[in-house]
Amino acid sequence: MLPPRQSVNAPSDGYMYQNLKFNFVKDIAPVASVVRVPLVMEVNPSVPAKTVPEFIAYAKANPGRLNMASAGNGTPQHLAGELFRMMAGVSLTHLPYRGSAPALADLIAGQVQVAFDTTAASIGFIKAGKLRALALTSSTRSAALPGVPALGDFVPGYEASGWYGVGAPKTIPREIVDKLNQNINAALGDAEVQARFTELGATVFKSSPAEFGAFIAADTEKWAKVIQFSGTKAD
Repeated sequence: MLPPRQSVNAPSDGYMYQNLKFNFVKDIAPVASVVRVPLVMEVNPSVPAKTVPEFIAYAKANPGRLNMASAGNGTPQHLAGELFRMMAGVSLTHLPYRGSAPALADLIAGQVQVAFDTTAASIGFIKAGKLRALALTSSTRSAALPGVPALGDFVPGYEASGWYGVGAPKTIPREIVDKLNQNINAALGDAEVQARFTELGATVFKSSPAEFGAFIAADTEKWAKVIQFSGTKAD
């Protein structure tokens, strides 16, 4: 999350791909973050749980019987679900698909019970009543789905937003990085730009180059723990 592989889990790819010839954290110059994009924890309407606490109770009462769809191994959708599984202490069977479309199709058909998917891919189905949104994976609510609570309200500390940012080759001069950062942050301060991102379910995420670098490093460590917990391997 959004969200091809490059978003929520891009910094952690080094833990899934063991033979990379580069280190994402050390080999780029962070320039600027751009936006955060939450995922949506959603269930088929046949699932009796209408809230996150009810879902946790339902999953614990039915260990190993609930299937969790994702857009594929190692995707933001997958790892957001694994983080939930780790923090909530529930048993969910992961079923990887080749993208969000087939995963959501089977969720709507009732072949799987829960998914963590992007707001953009899910919002139409949620508004049509084909899916039930239980929570957003961001730490705050979204203007795109104002009635949906944050998952962290029920699982303290949970946060799994996808993000986009700009990086450059490590050798780029510092003055160019600073100039790019200033221009990007100025664009992100424009009301029309912010409104458009809001329509897409995203939140502007401004930072200095140093702040963005620290965020990447922290996010890498966070998702490395989830990958280790889940035993995730790239396809």
